Amino acid sequence: MDLQHIRAFVAVAREGNLTRAAERLHLTQPAVSIQLKNFQQDLDLTLLVRSNKGLMLTTDGEEILPLAERVLASVADLQERAAHMHGSLGGELSIGTTMNPEITRLGPFLRNLTTQYPRIRTKLHHGMTGMIKSETLKGTLDAGYYVAGPEEVLPPELYAESLTVFTHFIIAPQGWRSRVLGKSWAELARLPWIWPYPNSVYNRLLSARFKAHGLIPNIVAEADVEASMLDMVRCGMGLSLARQPVALREAEAHGLVYLEDLPLPSNLYFIAQASRKDESAIAAAFKAVKDAFSE
Repeated sequence: MDLQHIRAFVAVAREGNLTRAAERLHLTQPAVSIQLKNFQQDLDLTLLVRSNKGLMLTTDGEEILPLAERVLASVADLQERAAHMHGSLGGELSIGTTMNPEITRLGPFLRNLTTQYPRIRTKLHHGMTGMIKSETLKGTLDAGYYVAGPEEVLPPELYAESLTVFTHFIIAPQGWRSRVLGKSWAELARLPWIWPYPNSVYNRLLSARFKAHGLIPNIVAEADVEASMLDMVRCGMGLSLARQPVALREAEAHGLVYLEDLPLPSNLYFIAQASRKDESAIAAAFKAVKDAFSE
């Protein structure tokens, strides 16, 4: 049974006129007439008869029409599904992310991405944001999160969408209130510091601030994990840096001192190579992460 014959029958039945049916199907009137004739012969039924009002359905035609429309609807569903499968995004995306999924809203981002594009498989790479930036520029990562200070200018090779702003505070051990509150950057530089590793945003923020003042901090230890930095500050080894909610929590739980009058802001970005930003999978990732931050 030819689908064109079914389409011709449905069009004529709905229009009640060969000319209008032909226009609807973008065919000539003789072509529609032949298709209708062949369809009735295939079924060995008379489906339409002429009347003063045009072509009208017979009793058999009234019974066949909804079945024919159901066939065409099923075919349309099949074609739509096939087109979706052919054009839907798939493959693997390598995403660089930090060790703290809360600040990146990693869960909502991945949920949005995999719900809309179930054939995309993500591969997460955890590390400091400086590493994520360099690996994205090299093409090892397809996209990722990057945290930058307000003065930092991103290279033109990167495409970046700003997601949110964080505030960081200098934190000091319990009992150091008189040693740090109200002090200048020069005075703080002489105190012992727990220094973050170069690839971390903490390092970039502090280094930029001390460099702006022409100062060299007194570094007594280095750490690459926030938990280690916090533990050394709790033990009284020196100053460090923490995000605002962490600083407030540590002040409440362990009596650490934070310098509210010297906030250090930073911007959270989602980045990819500028030359790849219009690739379908990467564009989908940007949309999913922006949606996660707008929820």
